[in-house]
Amino acid sequence: MRPPKYFQNVLVGASALLFAGAQFTPKTEGSGPVLTAAVSFVSGTRDGNATPSGDRRGAIAGVTRTALDALTGAVRPLSRPQALEKAFTSYFAYKSAHPAEVRKPYLYFVDYGLPSTTPRGYVFDMDSLKVVDGPFTVAHGRGSSGARDGVPTRFSNVEGSHATSLGLYVARAAYDFRGKMGGRSYRSVGLRLMGVSRGFNDNALERRVVVHGAPYVTSTKAGRSEGCPAMEPARAAQLLPKLADGGMVFLFAPDEEWMTRDPWLASASE
Repeated sequence: MRPPKYFQNVLVGASALLFAGAQFTPKTEGSGPVLTAAVSFVSGTRDGNATPSGDRRGAIAGVTRTALDALTGAVRPLSRPQALEKAFTSYFAYKSAHPAEVRKPYLYFVDYGLPSTTPRGYVFDMDSLKVVDGPFTVAHGRGSSGARDGVPTRFSNVEGSHATSLGLYVARAAYDFRGKMGGRSYRSVGLRLMGVSRGFNDNALERRVVVHGAPYVTSTKAGRSEGCPAMEPARAAQLLPKLADGGMVFLFAPDEEWMTRDPWLASASE
């Protein structure tokens, strides 16, 4: 087995190349060669030996820092400085553990530490490290706040709570979503979500928590959903097909219990 210094050198080189490649790599339906190499180093083996956990943590930290350097300046405001770091750490930790499941380079990020009248959603291309769209308004669950506007403060993984669930999701299939507003039916694009933050959002499929377009979300404010991170209908029609079948979603809030216990945040620090 190569010594730890070898892995550190690979990480430094991969991170430097990733940052440089982010300036020139065109958008693709999948990871570019540099990011693929970096993530393969995190999760893979060399000469029949698994990457040591310490080197894996270092590699995740390295690619996370590269993404932060490339994207932080384009994301304002944030409710907490660590919001993007949590998103990217979770993304790379999951991708390193389940590379076959992350078949699209797109990450939908929402900062629920901000009020519903503040644009708080983004879609990133994690291959080219660029903002695809955002900021834009996003709804939160009516079970997460008592007021129509404001900052959500309650989060739940329980059926019937109508609350937002924090953490990391894998985007599944897009479909024809049907909802109701003010007693009237509407249709939009929907996107099924598989929650992978065990204990915090892994009931998403059973709860029918999805991303969808909704007429109660406008460019200036977002109404409340049944727990879904809903967006404007026109934006949903444009973005959700990109995320479908292998993109990822990350819902952040400055909730201490979740931040200390989410398995993908913990796995990158243990």
